[in-house]
Amino acid sequence: MWDRRVVEKVKEAVGHFSVSCKFKNVGNQFEWAFTGVYGPNLNKKRRNMWEELSRLISWWDLPWCLGGDFNIIHFPSERLGAASYTRAMCRFSDFISLHGLMDIPLERGLYTWSNTSSASRIDRFLISPLLVDHFTQFSQKMMSRVLSDHFPILMEGGNQRRAKIPFRFENMWLRVENFVDKVKDWWASHLFQGTPSFILAKKLAALKLDLKKWNEMEFGNVTYKKQQLWSKLNDLDPKEETHPLIAE
Repeated sequence: MWDRRVVEKVKEAVGHFSVSCKFKNVGNQFEWAFTGVYGPNLNKKRRNMWEELSRLISWWDLPWCLGGDFNIIHFPSERLGAASYTRAMCRFSDFISLHGLMDIPLERGLYTWSNTSSASRIDRFLISPLLVDHFTQFSQKMMSRVLSDHFPILMEGGNQRRAKIPFRFENMWLRVENFVDKVKDWWASHLFQGTPSFILAKKLAALKLDLKKWNEMEFGNVTYKKQQLWSKLNDLDPKEETHPLIAE
């Protein structure tokens, strides 16, 4: 779940509503904490969650980032049709203020959860100022969703070099008639000289190129088709924030 060349997990803590890890950066030994949250629906249990999280951060006393499904909104504007503050919302605000957490704006959307009749922002990241001082350019962005009624949220802090996308075997290839026979023919057609491990590595590299070329001929530019579909879905999501969508 994390790159051990970048961060080392020092401690962990599992509560009723949260899972937390204390991390140390490998490069500069900077220590910080992350907490994943899943909040309850009942107000009584929410009080227990705030107490659990407060004890944790008092115990570790570190720059902190916590995020997840809190199952509560911060402001009335974060729920479709809401007009006034509730006691649960005030307690959430008190928790954020007590620990000096920053609730940075959400980009690319208003609500992180929705169904056919309701929408709200119940998912978010909260960060402490000490973390912002260390990792610059924090942002949280709503991403596209596929099957869930929650939108994934991407938290970014600073620029990182992204690795080259690795080769992946696609399950859809197996549905194509005679696909396995094609792979056998490609494999047999490549001849190399050298040690067994060298020959294996070269044949795998050649087979990967064969699969890439065949995939483009058989399925076309899948990435472009996928981007077109995402674009259509993304056009529908903002409309759903203002009024329900019909099935069609």
